[in-house]
Amino acid sequence: MPYTPIVATLGYVLSPDRSKVLMVHRNARPDDHQLGKYNGLGGKIERDEDVVACMRREIREEAGIECTAMRLRGTISWPGFGKHGEDWLGFVFLIDAFEGEPFQSNAEGELEWVGIARIPELPLWDGDRHFLPLVFDADPRAFHGVMPYENGSMKSWSYSRI
Repeated sequence: MPYTPIVATLGYVLSPDRSKVLMVHRNARPDDHQLGKYNGLGGKIERDEDVVACMRREIREEAGIECTAMRLRGTISWPGFGKHGEDWLGFVFLIDAFEGEPFQSNAEGELEWVGIARIPELPLWDGDRHFLPLVFDADPRAFHGVMPYENGSMKSWSYSRI
């Protein structure tokens, strides 16, 4: 069966001193299947854009800032992750620099600067605890992982770096 995932970006905006990351606390919509969780910023790639253009657009729409420097940290295949079991493929970025002042909130919830060391204490998707250390580590190589989900729960995690 062909793999036809929803393709998306996920970005983590670093504070100027690189000690914090801008995250959204998904607390705005009661019907949100991510309600209560913290997440990076991002969303679906549109038909006429590349992944970098998508990441810039999503950060602009969700946080009101312009990315001026970013790095692709990895890719993740999430079979079965969607609200109705859809497959997702994500391009994960670290945003090293930006212009502007971030919004206080957006349609998904409140935006919050969170200390990187504090991220594991937050309510996250279980799978985020596996890949987020790779986003913030010093290894310059991108990671490429697969994280199957079933009924809203992560089943496994594997990755490689090149």
